[in-house]
Amino acid sequence: MGLAERSSDKFKAYSLGMKQRLGIAAALLKDPELLILDEPTNGLDPKGMAEMRELIRELGREGRTVLVSSHLLGEVEQICDRVGVILRGRFVAEGSVSELRGSAGLAVGAAPLDRAQEIAAQIEGVEAVQVRDGMLKLSVDPGRAGYINYRLVAAGVEVFELRPLQQSLEEVFLQLTETREAI
Repeated sequence: MGLAERSSDKFKAYSLGMKQRLGIAAALLKDPELLILDEPTNGLDPKGMAEMRELIRELGREGRTVLVSSHLLGEVEQICDRVGVILRGRFVAEGSVSELRGSAGLAVGAAPLDRAQEIAAQIEGVEAVQVRDGMLKLSVDPGRAGYINYRLVAAGVEVFELRPLQQSLEEVFLQLTETREAI
């Protein structure tokens, strides 16, 4: 856990991050099959956070089950295979990170933008077209990217960017919890 050089220091002299590491080291002494970690990167500097993520992934590769409770959804995306969303003590969603994030469509950078918007709205399978941040946001199966590119270029539109859109885990969490709180 990177604490060997500080082994002679008193516990009260440890930083929050060092105390976090010591707690995990103590939990690992009994070689558990299940490890439950609450906010494991709390108090760690960026290097420590990266090391903690790697440790958690390594524990999983060893065949252990690691349950991580965290509000840092960017961290969760980087280290977890499966995610559960809890609202008021109840599961509201569970699945792999990619299942929960889903595919939100395509982002298209094109010029002229107004012409690209007009053409995209006429393409079969495109459910919605929005312009945000100077890009088209298409609600469409990302597998249609090649056909959409073809149609835009054939109409004289320059396509300079075309990439799948995915929601962040934070966006998914907010949608799930806002929807359920309204009920």
